[in-house]
Amino acid sequence: MSNDETTVVDTNTIIDENIKSTLLTISEDLKERGYDPHKQIVAYLISGDPGYISSYKECRNKIVKFKREDILEAMLVNYID
Repeated sequence: MSNDETTVVDTNTIIDENIKSTLLTISEDLKERGYDPHKQIVAYLISGDPGYISSYKECRNKIVKFKREDILEAMLVNYID
């Protein structure tokens, strides 16, 4: 590729992959600690209260980096596809 060519980057795909990767990491970390990651994540998504996510291994800090709407959209897209 030469320097005068434009590269098109699908930022939605990048964001979706980041969300998916983060949710998988959080899920593994919460299971390691003995928590039910599905219940914690669902409670957070419904309520908006990050207190539902354990702070173990920075799980809470990881999930609040994304908007809840973006997480829900990524989950729905992956579920439907």
